Amino acid sequence: MSMLKEFKEFAMKGNVIDLAVAVIIGGAFGAIVTAMVDKILMPIIGSLIGKSFESLSATVNGVNIQYGSFIQAVVNFVIIAFFLFILIKAMNATKKKEEAAPAAPPPTPEDIQLLREIRDALKK
Repeated sequence: MSMLKEFKEFAMKGNVIDLAVAVIIGGAFGAIVTAMVDKILMPIIGSLIGKSFESLSATVNGVNIQYGSFIQAVVNFVIIAFFLFILIKAMNATKKKEEAAPAAPPPTPEDIQLLREIRDALKK
């Protein structure tokens, strides 16, 4: 089997395509959350503390440490993790509802049905 054919089979498997879609959607979701944090949440929080997070820094031995950017990255992570938690929780709840729904009993096999008819006929 040629390497190109093997690669094509590998790339076209469902899991690989699902993973690619998840990565693309995750990147877009990350951009949305970053924009929300940078443009909406951080200015509000910055107005409450009197300055923006980007300007938070400390000088240690002549080195300027900008810890505001780190705080902003942590806030981004917490928001993304929270939304993923809510999404997975909703998916699990949906899955439980599907599992909880009683399945229809399987149809009685023909031989069992015939035996029941014979039994009922003998009772009469």
